Amino acid sequence: MATQSMVAALNPAGVHSAQAGSASSVLADYWELTKPEINFLIAIAAGAGFWMGTTASVRNFPWVPFVQSLAGTVLVASGAATLNQLIEVRYDARMRRTARRPLVSARIAPSHALRFGVVLSVVGVAYLAVSTNLLAALLAALTLVSYLFVYTPLKRVTPLCTLVGAIPGAAPPLIGWAAARGGLDPVAWALFAIVFLWQLPHFTPIAWMYREDYARAGYRVLPSGENAARFAAWQTLTASAALLMAGLLPTVSRMAGFWYFAGALVLGGVFLSFSAAFAIRRTTVAARQLLLVSILYLPALFALLALDKQ
Repeated sequence: MATQSMVAALNPAGVHSAQAGSASSVLADYWELTKPEINFLIAIAAGAGFWMGTTASVRNFPWVPFVQSLAGTVLVASGAATLNQLIEVRYDARMRRTARRPLVSARIAPSHALRFGVVLSVVGVAYLAVSTNLLAALLAALTLVSYLFVYTPLKRVTPLCTLVGAIPGAAPPLIGWAAARGGLDPVAWALFAIVFLWQLPHFTPIAWMYREDYARAGYRVLPSGENAARFAAWQTLTASAALLMAGLLPTVSRMAGFWYFAGALVLGGVFLSFSAAFAIRRTTVAARQLLLVSILYLPALFALLALDKQ
């Protein structure tokens, strides 16, 4: 204490700087809990759902409800990410790729993370109910519950967990559509199908690159032994081929026009070619290339969809 007082007397600016640095690091840890890189894609999917669901013209576009729907969806997603890490903290501690997360490294107390995750989730659902409508809020709540209490424990039971987890993962465009229209129709489910199928070739290369890490933590995201390679190849190729077809549904359903159709065909073909390369070689390089393509694919596809909306 005496040393700290002396330092404060001699260099008060340095003490304030250290306190500010400490505060910023805490904020960074809470920010990390929300998984912002995933929320970026969630916001894009929810925004695409709202954009395509609204009947207003571009000139009269409801920007305030649009932003409100994105804010509520991202709040719920952030709460789900936080609570997921709380549930899995002891498993994450066994994995190199997650060993430095805030909860694992004890930079944030579990009780604080619990309150943070619950508040984000409740506020997000309530905000959607008040600012948009009850259907959007209900879809967000169901997504939260199924993600935490169905998909999360299933990861330690069966490799089919990815298929099950893709259901809540594909909900954001439905939430956005419901926020815009107050209901769902077959066209909204076309967007759901795109995001649902996209998740399989997006996650499989991650599971393959870190398969030893996942196995060490007890996650069964891939089968054991030689079946892992066949499963990864089958899941990637099948889903990518189906995604190529699903990506054309917006034009078939007259949601988008020719330019979207042409762009979706090219994007889907590129995605499928990288999926085939990964399925054949199953190397870390091929997996990283497929992962990068998958990250670029979804924003590019939804940008085309927004630009060529009919």
